[in-house]
Amino acid sequence: MPLLLIDKQACIGCGACVDVCPFGALDLVEGVAVVNENCTACSACIEVCPTNALSLPEKPAADLETQAYQGVWVWVEQFNGQASSISWEMMGQGRILADQLGTPLTACVLGYRVQKVAEQAIAYGADRVFLADHPTLHVYRTDPYARILVKLAREYKPEIFLLGASSRGRDLAGSVATHLYTGLTADCTGLEIDPETRLLRQTRPAYGGNIMATILTPRHRPQMATVRHRVFEAPPPDPKRQGQIVPVPVTLTEEDLVTKVVDFIVEAEEVNLADARIIVAGGRGVGGPEGFEPLRELAHVLGGAVGASRAAVDAGWIPYAHQVGQTGRTVRPDLYIACGISGAIQHRAGMSTSRVIVAINKDPEAPIFDLATYGIVGDLFEVVPALTEQFRKKLKQ
Repeated sequence: MPLLLIDKQACIGCGACVDVCPFGALDLVEGVAVVNENCTACSACIEVCPTNALSLPEKPAADLETQAYQGVWVWVEQFNGQASSISWEMMGQGRILADQLGTPLTACVLGYRVQKVAEQAIAYGADRVFLADHPTLHVYRTDPYARILVKLAREYKPEIFLLGASSRGRDLAGSVATHLYTGLTADCTGLEIDPETRLLRQTRPAYGGNIMATILTPRHRPQMATVRHRVFEAPPPDPKRQGQIVPVPVTLTEEDLVTKVVDFIVEAEEVNLADARIIVAGGRGVGGPEGFEPLRELAHVLGGAVGASRAAVDAGWIPYAHQVGQTGRTVRPDLYIACGISGAIQHRAGMSTSRVIVAINKDPEAPIFDLATYGIVGDLFEVVPALTEQFRKKLKQ
């Protein structure tokens, strides 16, 4: 059913709405606007209609059932008793959202012998920690983790539930959301509270990274979202913070679980872009695999890592592990040097929060310059070696 309402008596058939619709959802039929199933209720047409013939249905009043949900939750991912840094990033943003809503922040810690992680969660901003500590939770498995979180959510009714978009976080979030019959927005690049509705505004790239979509979950709870590593900054821990640790009883046994852990092999990561403080990245402008050599040399001199755009990875010039962007790694280095990268939305979504961005490109109109702290218009094969030489001299002093 189309989302847009059209007053056929007021419509004058000017076609302004047809021209502005980004989804091809409007046509003129016998001099009157008609809407099809492509409508997304973006309201672009409403703003240009000269006769106010277009409108959206009034939003229903808040469901009393949704009003029973309160509080912001964060799942704290850990491995062998060591919390993942992405969880503290989620805690930092969760603290901001909870303060805006005037509700408590709760951390969910699951594992075995993870009391220390629960205490750390309080230091990173949690008012309350649900601690499920049991041998069956020693290694992450979807079934027991999801069972416990779903049961807690049904009992305590959180308003918002955030998880890091790691491989485990994505797996767990989908399972929990399915059992709770609620929505889930994956790989968000922005989370904020709508001051009028108190809804969580969940922003993420869409249509291959060509637009930024803001997603709302108005009639289901909790509002769930996953966020990639380095999108938000982890707050400094405060070891003096006080909070409540609530033990969660776990009655599961290995016989209750279908999945059995045979072995666990930790693969050595070829490149750690997420934690790199300096990244030298190349795009289509490097021209081929050999074009990354001067970038590698500059990264080596600076003690940084080599990144790449999707175009360079898709061309086979460099492995996927180096890809920065919505479909690659999200990074937040102190210095990001973009060489021969035009600056598509998909790439910017993965590096826009870098503290200092230096763009090197022959095209003065390249979109990357709109984002850059410093821009150099020139041939990267001349500029990068010159920078490398100067940095080498300075660092030797």
